[in-house]
Amino acid sequence: MLDPVALRAAVAAHGPVARVVVAAHDGSSPREPGAEMLVWPGGQSGTIGGGTLEYDAAEKARALLARRGGPVGTRVPLGPALGQCCGGAVTLVTAVVDEAALAEMEGRAAVATGTGEMPLAVHRLLADARGQGQLPAARLVEGWLVEPVAVAKRQLWIWGAGHVGRAMVSVIAPLPEFQITWVDTGRERFPEDIPEGVTPVWSPAPEALAAHAPAEALHLIVTYSHALDLELCHRLLLRGFGWLGLIGSATKWARFRSRLRALGHQPLAIDRITCPIGDRSLGKLPQAIALGVAVQLLKMKRKSETEIADDGNGDGKGRRGRTA
Repeated sequence: MLDPVALRAAVAAHGPVARVVVAAHDGSSPREPGAEMLVWPGGQSGTIGGGTLEYDAAEKARALLARRGGPVGTRVPLGPALGQCCGGAVTLVTAVVDEAALAEMEGRAAVATGTGEMPLAVHRLLADARGQGQLPAARLVEGWLVEPVAVAKRQLWIWGAGHVGRAMVSVIAPLPEFQITWVDTGRERFPEDIPEGVTPVWSPAPEALAAHAPAEALHLIVTYSHALDLELCHRLLLRGFGWLGLIGSATKWARFRSRLRALGHQPLAIDRITCPIGDRSLGKLPQAIALGVAVQLLKMKRKSETEIADDGNGDGKGRRGRTA
């Protein structure tokens, strides 16, 4: 399922990226249709199954990215071509994603990728997705890859992949309410295995990514650097956010409040930042902090849903403009 938020974060961090998607398979294959990886000159994220298939696909994706070519579909027999033991064949679709491509995806329920004139069958699937909410499964239709666009969840950005960040991701990732973008300075900062549904993004200047976060996103700042923490708070106050939690003591927060005021932020805006986070009674172990934060986020979500459903007069009409 195409995730525009993850794509936007990847393009913000690395510039144009090549997206490689398993469009179809015959017989056994390492991954299912819709599995994807993103490739850029200095690295990649996600997986289409590993091994020679993934290595070759990544090399071809970088070549496509270098020449800014159009979408390419490739059928790969896993046994004869690559010597893999799966015995089947996969069809991969590779396309370059840049700012213009992201703009075209905006607000769509489903998208299609291919070359030449779009087949009528594909037009109909897109029309049904747009008009009737009938989202197609990711599949190949007359040579075109048709995919649903991920349904929006609460966007949660976790800044920092150290011990606390890892604990938070392991606790929160299984919760269906949240879609996590996980940010740090380099791939080596992340664990080898990233949980399903979590998008890792790395950049030597992660603070620059704050401008690309959705304005309604939730944020947890748990980086290794107080200076980076402060800069992220500063930039997210300028950007806007749904909720922002900062790890730290009361002393750290008092210093941050003073420094944020010196940067021009008003006290009411600064008061929107939550620090400390979690439940201090649970202790300071990363897992204890993560459990406290997860409960905090879930309670906040339940409160928001209650306020929307009931405006206080019992008529169920809700309150407009309320956020968690």
